[in-house]
Amino acid sequence: MLTTMTRWNKPASYALAGLGLAALLSFQTKPTQTKPTQKKPTAAKPAPSTPPAYNRLKSGIEYRIYKRVNGRYTRQPALVPAAAAAAYAKRIGQVMALHVEYRTAKDSVLFRSRQQTGGFPVRVPLEALVRKGGLEEAISLLQPGDSAAFRFNADSLSLKSSGQPAPPQIKKHGNTMRLLVKVAAIQSQADAMAAQQQMMEAMQAKAKLGEEKQKPVDDKLIQDYVQQNNLQVQKTASGLYYVVTQPGSGTPPTKGQTVSVHYRGTLLSGKEFDSSLKRGQPIDFPLGVGAVIPGWDEGIGLLSKGSKAILLIPSGLAYGARGAGADIPPHAVLRFDVELVDIKAAASEPR
Repeated sequence: MLTTMTRWNKPASYALAGLGLAALLSFQTKPTQTKPTQKKPTAAKPAPSTPPAYNRLKSGIEYRIYKRVNGRYTRQPALVPAAAAAAYAKRIGQVMALHVEYRTAKDSVLFRSRQQTGGFPVRVPLEALVRKGGLEEAISLLQPGDSAAFRFNADSLSLKSSGQPAPPQIKKHGNTMRLLVKVAAIQSQADAMAAQQQMMEAMQAKAKLGEEKQKPVDDKLIQDYVQQNNLQVQKTASGLYYVVTQPGSGTPPTKGQTVSVHYRGTLLSGKEFDSSLKRGQPIDFPLGVGAVIPGWDEGIGLLSKGSKAILLIPSGLAYGARGAGADIPPHAVLRFDVELVDIKAAASEPR
C-alpha cells in the first residue's frame, strides 16, 4: 500500500494525473441512413462505412480523438502519423495542462485527477519521445481543446511508459485499461509555473478551510475514543492527543536528527493499516522536516529514546480530506502505537 508515512499534502511538481470525461463514453457514431425512393430499383449502393471503435497506430496505441465544434463533440478521422509527429515537434519544450481519468475495460474508475487536484488540470512537460506505445506518445497526439479516449493493454502500457510491468492492483481489474483525456491548454514553461503556483495556493487554502471545519469533528471522535478506552492522555495545542505508556531515557530528539521508530497504525475502529513490527524493521526518518505526516513529526518529538506511546492523530495532522490508499479513508483519525527505538545524530553533528 501507499506508505502511511508520506505527507498527504506535500506539493507535487509536474505529474501526470487525472480527469473526468464521462461524456466521451456516450459519444456514438451513428451510420447514415437513406430515405426510401419511389424510383425504379437499381443496384444497391454500399452503406457508408462505420469508423472502427478505435483508430490504431503502429506502436499499438488505440485512440479516438474528439473536437468540440459549435457546442458538439465530433470524432476526428484517423491521424496521419507524420503530420502528428511534425505538429508535436513544434510543441516540445512547452507544457500541456490536462485532465485524466483511468478506467477498466468494464468502466470502473481507477483514478480521476479532478479529485486529486480539486478540479484543476495537471501539467505535463512536452519532451522528445523516448518510448513509443505508452503515455508519452498518446499525449503527443493531442492538440489544444482535444478530448480523447485511449485503450491500452495494461502490461504494455506500463512497460512502454515506465519500463516496469503493470502493478498487481491494476491487473486485478483485467489487462485492459482506458485512458480518458481532455486538454485544457498548452502553455509556455513560465505560464505553466505561474498557473501551478496559483493552483497550489488555492488547494492549500481550500485544504486549510476544510481542516478548520473538521477539527471539532475529529476532536469529538478522539474524546469519545479516549473515554471508551479509559486512556489518560495529554493534548497539544495542535490537537494531537498522546499518552506515554513506557517512559524512555535521555532528551527528546531535535529537528534534523534521524529517529528510528517501530509502529502499528490503526483506524479508531481497530482496523490495522500498517505495521513495522510485522516487517521486523523500524522506519528511519529525519525529524521535523516534513518527511512524515505532521502528527508524527510532533508526536515523536515529544518522546525520548526507549519510550513507547499512543498517538491519536486528527485527520488534519494526518492525511486530511484525501486519505491514503484504500485503507485510510478521507478525514480518518489515526491511532499509532509507537516505540522510539533510537535517535541518531544529524548529518552536521559530530559523531
